Amino acid sequence: MTEKLTFPDGFLWGGATAANQCEGAYNLEGRGLANVDVVPIGPDREAIITGQKKMFSFEEGYFYPAKQAIDMYHHYKEDIALFAEMGFKTYRLSIAWTRIFPKGDETVPNEAGLAFYEDLFKECHKYGIQPLVTITHFDCPMHLITEYGGWRNRRMLDFYEKLCRTLFTRYKGLVKYWLTFNEINMILHAPFMGAGLCFEEGENQELVKYQAAHYELVASALATKIAHEIDPENKVGCMLAAGQYYPNTAHPRDYWAAMEEDRKSYFFIDVQARGEYPNYAKKQWERERIEIQMTAEDLELLKDNTVDFVSFSYYASLVASGDPEVKELTAGNIFASLKNPYLESSEWGWQIDPLGLRITLNAIWDRYQKPMFIVENGLGAMDTPDENGHVADDYRIAYLEAHIKAMRDAIYQDGVDLLGYTTWGCIDLVSAGTGEMNKRYGFIYVDRDNAGHGSLKRSKKKSFYWYKDVIASNGASIE
Repeated sequence: MTEKLTFPDGFLWGGATAANQCEGAYNLEGRGLANVDVVPIGPDREAIITGQKKMFSFEEGYFYPAKQAIDMYHHYKEDIALFAEMGFKTYRLSIAWTRIFPKGDETVPNEAGLAFYEDLFKECHKYGIQPLVTITHFDCPMHLITEYGGWRNRRMLDFYEKLCRTLFTRYKGLVKYWLTFNEINMILHAPFMGAGLCFEEGENQELVKYQAAHYELVASALATKIAHEIDPENKVGCMLAAGQYYPNTAHPRDYWAAMEEDRKSYFFIDVQARGEYPNYAKKQWERERIEIQMTAEDLELLKDNTVDFVSFSYYASLVASGDPEVKELTAGNIFASLKNPYLESSEWGWQIDPLGLRITLNAIWDRYQKPMFIVENGLGAMDTPDENGHVADDYRIAYLEAHIKAMRDAIYQDGVDLLGYTTWGCIDLVSAGTGEMNKRYGFIYVDRDNAGHGSLKRSKKKSFYWYKDVIASNGASIE
């Protein structure tokens, strides 16, 4: 049965980055300041991305890695050529909102920003690479946060609609695959990063988060509607930070706790893929006296404009317990999870579970029956290059190989519909969670450290050549 060793014809192999983690050039050619720029590396990072500590501009004594990142703004032709050498069929990237509308509420877009991405997309097509574009990968213009309060304000719908119309019109024929919001469920866990939210003393934070979530969900439906109107060839997806929860024991209360945790994330995709709010969410709001401001038009828009496919990130499975005495958590991830004793962990404490990817694929497929796209998966690790910049990252190869096998099993043994796979951080970039450069994911090593020192020179790791073989063989090189 050798045909099962390859992936389906047309499978979209590639890699993924985000503008704020790789572009740099934060103040060039008219670009405005965004929330993602003013998040420093260091002990205050978590309080800032969760909206508990306000930081609306650069402050003395902090290092802000997004200012320069890996300077892909000036290196994108070199970087895309390396992606092409690996054989990428698709490249997932994001738009920096403030390159297009520096403050967010202008009437006329910034031509320099539009031209930059047009050139970048054309560079992709030169090599036969299909761009997969995230409209908002945690980006929110700072002006929209200071002036309007970020996504807590309904006015954001107008600003996001203008951004989308501008992008879909300008890049018609250049971009076919779009994602509306990156890891939309992150709004519950890192609300400043996910929606530009900061909280006031005594405020009902759950109400603020779910109100902002409603506006993002309506904005996503609006984007889907506009994309299909402007170009019927457009395919629009939602994007979830995924990873199935396991019950800590066979105790029914642990199973229930796992189900409740899963629902917190699936709530968003239930709306984007099915078109309406699930009953369990309505009941939760009722119990917690959360009254969401929404209109009949909002609900109609959600119903009529569901996404074409469901995309997600997968790094690890998670564990939940209904027993308040069970408290041993894993380290390092924005999603707190109980430790799973059956799994190994990365250097950052993220647990490694390839079978969990197959389980997650099946859970999402069973729930929505829509094509899926794995748009983030990878291993953050300390890489030590030799004198030539080469990294023998066999640990990364082993991680990715095991996850690709799980994908193949899900396709051929379980019958899920999977469009493609873009590994996270195909070139080393700044970590969203910690702000570190030393937490590396890429096939391409970038000479830069946590303090911003280094030549920015690019060099190929061992995994570069391994992934090139995987793509060339359409997965057959993996036994």
